[in-house]
Amino acid sequence: MTTEHQIAVCVVSSEADSAKMLHTIFKFVGEQASIYSLDSLEQKLKQAPQLPLVSVIDDAAASADLLKHFPGTPFIVTERVSKDLIKRNNCVGVLSNKPGYGEVIRLLHYAQEYHSQKPDQQNISQASALSQLARTLVGQSAVMRSVREQIVQVSPSNANVLILGESGTGKEVVARGIHNCSKRARGPFVPVNCGAIPAELLESELFGHEKGAFTGAIGVRKGRFELAQGGTLFLDEIGDMPLPMQVKLLRVLQEREFERVGGTRTLQADVRIVAATHQGLEALISEGKFREDLYYRLNVFPIEMPALREREGDIPLLVNELVERMRQAEAVDLRFTEAALGSLAIHRWSGNVRELANLIERLCITHGGRVVDVSDLPGKYRDENAEPYKPVYPAEMHERDALNAMFAEDESTLDEVLYPEGSGLVPATLPKDGVDLRALLGDLEVELIRQALDQQEWVVARAAELLGMRRTTLVEKIRKYQLTRD
Repeated sequence: MTTEHQIAVCVVSSEADSAKMLHTIFKFVGEQASIYSLDSLEQKLKQAPQLPLVSVIDDAAASADLLKHFPGTPFIVTERVSKDLIKRNNCVGVLSNKPGYGEVIRLLHYAQEYHSQKPDQQNISQASALSQLARTLVGQSAVMRSVREQIVQVSPSNANVLILGESGTGKEVVARGIHNCSKRARGPFVPVNCGAIPAELLESELFGHEKGAFTGAIGVRKGRFELAQGGTLFLDEIGDMPLPMQVKLLRVLQEREFERVGGTRTLQADVRIVAATHQGLEALISEGKFREDLYYRLNVFPIEMPALREREGDIPLLVNELVERMRQAEAVDLRFTEAALGSLAIHRWSGNVRELANLIERLCITHGGRVVDVSDLPGKYRDENAEPYKPVYPAEMHERDALNAMFAEDESTLDEVLYPEGSGLVPATLPKDGVDLRALLGDLEVELIRQALDQQEWVVARAAELLGMRRTTLVEKIRKYQLTRD
């Protein structure tokens, strides 16, 4: 089986001596090379066209058909083969009669690049994994795209991963993403918060214990390593692990085996370790609080999660995603104005995505089904420079409100307001034959306007203020009713 950086070399030649020489050349540079007949190579390519192979062809008669029928396989040809074949896309180069080390390595590199760039099933799977990650690790900023790409890169291997970042940035989401994109996806994902378990219980929690191992151990109990067999063990807040436990964890990582507390039977640790911390482990090492050898065991592939304040452009996307989750979970809808989203984007977010999720949940309770503006946000999230939305109502609405206010006076003085002494108006009584209400209200409006103008000596601005309307509106009504000063 080839390693991740190697591809198998298949040598085909019409001459036995030439085949042996080519086989020796590729074995010398460290590749896995084998000699094939034309029929056996063709059969191999038909059965597994996606295998990471490179075919070295030294047979002029057969080369044209092979290159044509297997476009997914890169080919290296010798100088004896027709030069027309060099024009084919899957012919990555020509091997000279006496190749040097650099020439061979260069052609192998071209073959590897051909495999990595072709639209094969592996690349399709990676694209699918990236698409899935985009729904859980939301964001289109460069740092978030880089995080998703790193997850896809490291997931197929069994390498230990160390996730760094502030609290609330989504380190466990990254760990689950690594598990879901890995070959262990069908196995269990077992999280352990090393800082939440007392030091004296942590060993039993991780490795399990036998009956009678200590006071209270009334039966056999499996630890997290056993529960995570065939899957992924997520060690959150690894920086809080006590030093004695660090020594035991290091042994498990080195030997891939452990014993339960109080037991003697050795158990295999078929788990992938993903650790996370918000602390600076290098600083803890210098303080003597974390083992340097354990750090290098865990830090095979580090992934650093950015703080939310470093990707403010992702906040609208995160808000939409969190609102959608609340809609599905609680059937509560919520929307935000652009000003509100802008205010959230400039907040410092010391609690990162967790703080944002808590805010969305709170707003769903207090403003469910509404549109949230800057003024609706809690004080610490408001942009002081943002002006809250203030509706502007038409002038006619102000006039109507003014008249409504007049009619809403105390009942004991209502007649005095509507029918002042000397106005010629009498309290309303509906005649048997009915009344022209529009004309009656028009007469009332004219009378009130005239009284206001007379009281203010026809100073229109003061009369308009008395009537609760704009000066321009009152001027229009004076023209409409052709009112003049006596």
